[in-house]
Amino acid sequence: MDEIIISGLTVFAHHGVLEHETTLGQRFIIDVTVGVDTKKAAATDALEHTLNYGTLSQAIADLAVARPVKLIETLAQDIADLVLSDAQAQTVTVKVTKPQAPLTVLADSVAVKIVRP
Repeated sequence: MDEIIISGLTVFAHHGVLEHETTLGQRFIIDVTVGVDTKKAAATDALEHTLNYGTLSQAIADLAVARPVKLIETLAQDIADLVLSDAQAQTVTVKVTKPQAPLTVLADSVAVKIVRP
């Protein structure tokens, strides 16, 4: 299966369990890999025969900032549902990274990665 990959889509949103996360907000980094069949698009060189990653990227960003959630697991599932609503999408892998996760130990980031058929 072919893949369309959106890497490092960065949004500023207000997701989190702690009050300062929902009040102040923080950066989230989103990576999405969509399983698609690109044969027809490649043969016709026509955008309508593939998943439009420009439109999809904007829709993901809009979704990510529109409704605050407590868990990045919920955000990842919401993004997966959005992607799979496109008829071209056969599978999706979503990774949501929280670089400023409130931890008591030093770590670069925390992330959740989900895979949906």
